[in-house]
Amino acid sequence: MFDFRAAALEVLKTEIEALEQLDQYVNQDFINACELILSNHGGKIAVMGMGKSGHIGKKIAATLASTGTSAFFVHPGEAAHGDLGMIKAGDILLAISNSGESSEILSLFPVLKRLNIKIISMTGKPSSNMAKLSDYHLQISVPKEACPLGLAPTASTTATLAMGDALAVALLQARGFTAEDFALSHPGGALGRKLLLKLSDIMHTGDKLPIVTPDTLIRDALLVISQKGLGMTAVVDGNQMLVGIFTDGDLRRILDKRIDIHSTQIGEVMTTHPTVAHPNLLAAEGLNLMQDKAINGLILCDHKKVVGALNMHDLLKAGVM
Repeated sequence: MFDFRAAALEVLKTEIEALEQLDQYVNQDFINACELILSNHGGKIAVMGMGKSGHIGKKIAATLASTGTSAFFVHPGEAAHGDLGMIKAGDILLAISNSGESSEILSLFPVLKRLNIKIISMTGKPSSNMAKLSDYHLQISVPKEACPLGLAPTASTTATLAMGDALAVALLQARGFTAEDFALSHPGGALGRKLLLKLSDIMHTGDKLPIVTPDTLIRDALLVISQKGLGMTAVVDGNQMLVGIFTDGDLRRILDKRIDIHSTQIGEVMTTHPTVAHPNLLAAEGLNLMQDKAINGLILCDHKKVVGALNMHDLLKAGVM
């Protein structure tokens, strides 16, 4: 029976060895390429590659774009038939080819040079035409491919992807790119929700906000809690300043004490000094606060004035948890 595990481990070993020797190519050309991109205010990075290099190029372009460097992928075949118009003066080309002899890309170099487009190439052959004709060359040579035939791009594409990541992350750090910046380009993802969504975006306000005054009878406060559906109500004074909170949990406790809900005012049984939050708090931080305090609802205040409320179900619907 064929030893699949041994074959797989050999592939991993080969690709690890390829990555381990890649650091020698993070040289002055790499630094110059980074500085060129950083100084290219307003310009974009056009990434090109044929075949497997093209697939890797798409990922590199996407990584650059999501980490603060405007980038897009252009297929060299389509570029020769009109898509070259996507590249404007002031843009930079990142050309990817393991051999450095991709005819589809090299055929575009004269036009790109005429447009004064700076070219950064990423190849495994520093003596190739593409490397020689580029302004800067990022070498991605590997000792051998993981494919036993030495034909299928494997270790070389892994090295290319890693070098692309190195370029993108170095630029990210140089720009001081933050997690919030990252979230702005990922608003639909879980990270975007955690880093962009604030409690003010999901809180209940206006007529949906459960509010009573301290002289409200418990029975009437229960009607408000039931109508608003948050499992609690804020207790406020005449200026809408928070003086307490009453929750479903408080109700269970007073029932155990045989307190008459028809004659007792909420101010006598409310919880004073409850946990509150500001509406500008990130939703993820609000979730952490509620979990730390083991509470299911949260009153939101601005200088003690009640402006909103929410519960765990709201955070769940918003995709924060």
